[in-house]
Amino acid sequence: MTRLANALLLVAACSVFLSLHADPCRAQGDTSIRPFKFHATDEQLADLKRRLAATRFPEKELVADASQGVQLATMKELVRYWQNDYDWRKVEAKLDALPQFVTTIDGVDIHFIHVKSKHPNALPIIVTHGWPGSVIEQLKIIGPLSDPTAYGGRAEDAFDVIVPSMPGYGFSGKPTATGWDAPHIARAWAELMKRLGYTRYVAQGGDWGALVVDQMGVLAPPGLLAIHTNMAGVVPPEIDKAAFSGAPPSPSFSPDEKKAYEQLAFFYKHGLAYALEMGNRPQTLYGIDDSPAGLAAWILDHDLRSYQMMARVFAGQKEGLSRDDILDNITLYWLTNTGVSSARLYWENKLAFFAPKGVAIPVAVSAFPDDLCPAPRSWAEKAYPKLMHYNLMPKGGHFAAWEQPELMTSELRTAFRSVRTS
Repeated sequence: MTRLANALLLVAACSVFLSLHADPCRAQGDTSIRPFKFHATDEQLADLKRRLAATRFPEKELVADASQGVQLATMKELVRYWQNDYDWRKVEAKLDALPQFVTTIDGVDIHFIHVKSKHPNALPIIVTHGWPGSVIEQLKIIGPLSDPTAYGGRAEDAFDVIVPSMPGYGFSGKPTATGWDAPHIARAWAELMKRLGYTRYVAQGGDWGALVVDQMGVLAPPGLLAIHTNMAGVVPPEIDKAAFSGAPPSPSFSPDEKKAYEQLAFFYKHGLAYALEMGNRPQTLYGIDDSPAGLAAWILDHDLRSYQMMARVFAGQKEGLSRDDILDNITLYWLTNTGVSSARLYWENKLAFFAPKGVAIPVAVSAFPDDLCPAPRSWAEKAYPKLMHYNLMPKGGHFAAWEQPELMTSELRTAFRSVRTS
C-alpha cells in the first residue's frame, strides 16, 4: 500500500473517531499546551444544593467515638454548611487567577497550574497531590514558593511552580484504558517538564504524589535533580509485614521507629478499608458519584487523624484547614464527577505504599507527626542512599501542604538549596 493510501486511511480513521470520541489524532501527535479555565454552570451548582437538601441520613452511630466511621453530627453540619453557606465561586476565582493549561500525554488530557516566578534563576518544581486530594491541596504554597520575597523569603529561593492534576482526578482527563499507574504518571510528568522546556527541575509529592515522585526518582529522567516527599517510602519489608499483621513493635525500635510502626499498624487495622475497596472494586462505588453527602463522607474517612481534625473544624474549632478548604476539595470532586475515576488508581497500583522503591537520586524527607507513618531518620537513611535532607516536623498530618503551608514552604526552600547550584 502506498504512503498516500496510508495517509488517506489515517485521515478517514481520525474523522470517524472524532465523530464518536475525544480526539485520538491529537492524543497521538499533538504536544500543544492549551490555556484552561473551569466554570461550573449555575445548573450544576443548583443541582448540588438540591441533592444536599434531599440527603437521606442514617441513624446515629451506636458508639461515642468514630470507631464506626464518620459520625452523624459531623455529616449533618457539613451538609448544612455546604447547602446554605458555602460558595464555590470563591475558589473558582482563586483558580482563575492562576495560569492553567492542558496538554495531551499518552492520549489523556493533563491539566496543570504553571506559575512562573518573577525572580531570575527560579528552580522549577512539579508538585503532585494524592487521594482524596487535588490541586486544591497546593494552592496555599504556590505564592510563597514562586514569589518568596512577598512572603518574607529570599529571592534566591524562588521556584517556578507546576501543579498537575493526576489522570482521572480534577480537571485532567479520565483514562479510557488501563495502565495509568504511578510509574506511568511519573513518565508523563517527565514528559510534561520536557514540553515546558525545563532541563533542570525538582519534584515533590505526598500520598499518591509520594509514590509518583519515588517513581520519578527511580526513572531518573534527564534534568530531574532531586525529589522531596512527605510520605516517604522507607518501611523495611519485614517491618511492613509485621505492622500489617498487627504484631507488637520490636523492643529494639527507637522512639521514632516505635511511633512510626504503631501509627502504620493502626492505619492497617483501622484505616485501610477504603483503599482495599478501591483497589479491588472501584467501579462499585456508584454512590460517591451520585450522592454529594456520600462522596463527602468517603473523602473525610481517609485516615483517623485527618478525619478528627476535619470533624473538629465542623464542630466550630480552628485548625490548619477551614470548612471552605475542605469543601473546596470535595466540591471539585463532585463537579468533575471524579469519585470513581480517581479511585481506579488504587486498582491500577502494584506498588507497596510504604516500602523503599530503589531511588538512587538525591532525596529530601519531611516527616509530619500525624501522618500515616512518620518516617524515622534511621529508615530514611537506609531507603534513600542519597538522603540530602531530613526533618521531623513539629506538627501536621497527611495533607501537609494544605494543612501546614508555612512549614511545607520552609521545608522545600531548605531542602532544595543544595541542588540549585549543582
